[in-house]
Amino acid sequence: MMLGKIVGKVNTNHFSFEADIDVNKFEFVQVPHKEYGFVLCQIIEVEKTEKILAQCNIIGYKDRQGLLKRVMVPFEQGTEVLRASDDFIISVLKFEEAGKSGAYVGKLEGRDISIHLDLKKLLTKHVAVLAKSGAGKSYVVGVLLEEIFERKVPLLVIDPHGEYSKMRFKNENEKEKELMPRFNIKPKGFNITEYGDTSVVPEARPLRLNAHVSGSELIHLIPGKLSNNQLAILYSALKNIPEPNFEELLFELEREESSAKWSLVSVIEYLKNLNIFSESPTPFNEIIKSGNCSIINMKGINPDIQDIIVYKLCKDLFALRKQNKVPPFFLVVEEAHNYCPERSFGEKKSSEVLRNIASEGRKFGLGLCIISQRPARVDKSVLSQCTTQIILKVTNPNDLKAVSNSVEGITAESEKEIQNLPIGTALITGVTDIPLFVNIRPRKSMHGGHAVDILEQPEKEEFFEKIKEFEEQELLPIIKPQTSIKDLEVMSEKPIKKVTTLLVPAYLFKCKDKDQEYNLLVEMIDGFIVTDKEDFKTKRLPVLEELSKKELNMLQTAVSLKGFDTTQIIKKLGVNLDVEQELNSLVSKGYLDKSEGKKFKISDNVVFTRLSNVACFDKPEFANIKYHAKLEAKQNLDKTKDKLSKFTNVIDQNECFIVKREIVYG
Repeated sequence: MMLGKIVGKVNTNHFSFEADIDVNKFEFVQVPHKEYGFVLCQIIEVEKTEKILAQCNIIGYKDRQGLLKRVMVPFEQGTEVLRASDDFIISVLKFEEAGKSGAYVGKLEGRDISIHLDLKKLLTKHVAVLAKSGAGKSYVVGVLLEEIFERKVPLLVIDPHGEYSKMRFKNENEKEKELMPRFNIKPKGFNITEYGDTSVVPEARPLRLNAHVSGSELIHLIPGKLSNNQLAILYSALKNIPEPNFEELLFELEREESSAKWSLVSVIEYLKNLNIFSESPTPFNEIIKSGNCSIINMKGINPDIQDIIVYKLCKDLFALRKQNKVPPFFLVVEEAHNYCPERSFGEKKSSEVLRNIASEGRKFGLGLCIISQRPARVDKSVLSQCTTQIILKVTNPNDLKAVSNSVEGITAESEKEIQNLPIGTALITGVTDIPLFVNIRPRKSMHGGHAVDILEQPEKEEFFEKIKEFEEQELLPIIKPQTSIKDLEVMSEKPIKKVTTLLVPAYLFKCKDKDQEYNLLVEMIDGFIVTDKEDFKTKRLPVLEELSKKELNMLQTAVSLKGFDTTQIIKKLGVNLDVEQELNSLVSKGYLDKSEGKKFKISDNVVFTRLSNVACFDKPEFANIKYHAKLEAKQNLDKTKDKLSKFTNVIDQNECFIVKREIVYG
């Protein structure tokens, strides 16, 4: 179809034509040339006054060897401009070659031309997915992972928010299922293995890293910077340990005479107590295996600990890949600005290893996918190694500049268009010599990264339909159970007559012990620490003021004993005392439990030390929720903080409400 004729100034890069009919920006056209035959061009801007004037960039033509070449001689004025056929676009841009073994991500904007990413290029030259929050980054990455999955390439996903675990389920979104026939795909679930904190993600497996660390690794893992004296002590201890681990290192440090050792002992104990290092680590051939996607779900894990996990896991896997002990695999890093930030935004423990993977991974068959909503904050040396870039909507000026600096072949017009990209459309570079606008295909699997709509009303549930009156809804910071009311009904062995939903006032206290930060969830009715939000289980702190000096000393001694009788605690105290009265007093106050065999133990309802063991990894989410009653706080905030301060350092607090369900069985 003829669209118009070339007018005005013409050079070997640009020309304009006067259109006889309406034309669209970024539409492909073909123009006959007396020396090269048909040449592929693209409309980059359309102006409309009395006439329609379209400005075009010249892409090139296919020579006899099948290579894309630029024109060296300008077009003649008055030359006809035709709408490019799909076959001509495919031929010139060589889409048919990529389609043979590539990853099918969608269709060219305005065309029925399938776009495939070269998997060999992805696994050797890396990919970056960049967009502002909510523009669809994780959705596009899910599409990419599905395609790589189909080729049995092992996948490892660093997932800070738990967005990818839903890939095990088929996509049941009705709107997306209606679009699938156009893209010739069907819903499908995938084989996912999820690792994470089992207290936050019950269905996940615990991830355990190798506790054997080299001296250089240990120095890198230690928070803060060591003095020369501390380094000397550490190296002195390490030289006596052929294969260092935390237990042996602590033993060697204890033998050192310098007082500077104690800060080192404290830090090593902190690393040891993170519960992520083990003498029996998670097997790497379990994490990296053909036809499987391993997801490291970081939900609920402290950012500093996330940094340690990414550093140690990636370093060990990269070393094993160099030795060919694990198969070639594809590493996906979500929120990459948190793990390999640009140096002006600070340095992370994982920065160095991710820089090494970006620069050297291609030599060893380790592909890297970097995902970020803040391109300006991602390490430039990592971003520059990503030959393929998938760019969705970006509006921040600094991020736009970072994108344009890292993307080859991007034009000023394309850069402007990035700010206006609709959800579902991406600018992809690296497929051809020019950036392409692509309509991303629907996901085969379920998408787990939907944003929460704070204005959306909660779904009706059968139990709520029976309730006639509810309190007025309001937007509140909520910590709620993972189990829904429908789940309760399905799992219950007894028929449920009624479920009462209460909002319990609480505070999430940010605490710090030595170099470890954690959160404690304290309900403000009794002032107890909530240890299980599902069943609303709590533990209380001892009230030190109600204990005599003798009782306090005895209680501190009892903490170190799992179970004891009067003889054992007298021996532990090291003095011959009558302790029966104090022990019975501690039992009556609820600090000790006494068995029939006159054995004592610390009560399960009280917590004395290591408050990090009862840390809360949930964060309040602002939401509308239906409830029957919102309880009033009975504890004073200042007094509660003062009580906590006797056991830990309280550095911040956030008010919230815990959803508590009271069930009446029929």
